[in-house]
Amino acid sequence: MPVRVKKLIGTVLLVLLVIVYALIATMVAVAQLSQSGPVVHLAFFFFSGLLWILPAMWIIKWMLKPSKAAGR
Repeated sequence: MPVRVKKLIGTVLLVLLVIVYALIATMVAVAQLSQSGPVVHLAFFFFSGLLWILPAMWIIKWMLKPSKAAGR
């Protein structure tokens, strides 16, 4: 697969990941944290704000990996 196509697909996936992840994190926060204190809110949003980086790293690593045809 050409690098330009992989970068296009990866960019679309990253945008979708951020949108879907933000919606899910917000729904969980509204459903579960309504009666919690500010420290629990801070901890939840801190960790959920960092957690999306793991799948994003995988997508970026896939985007930058050279194709098998380029190695020949």
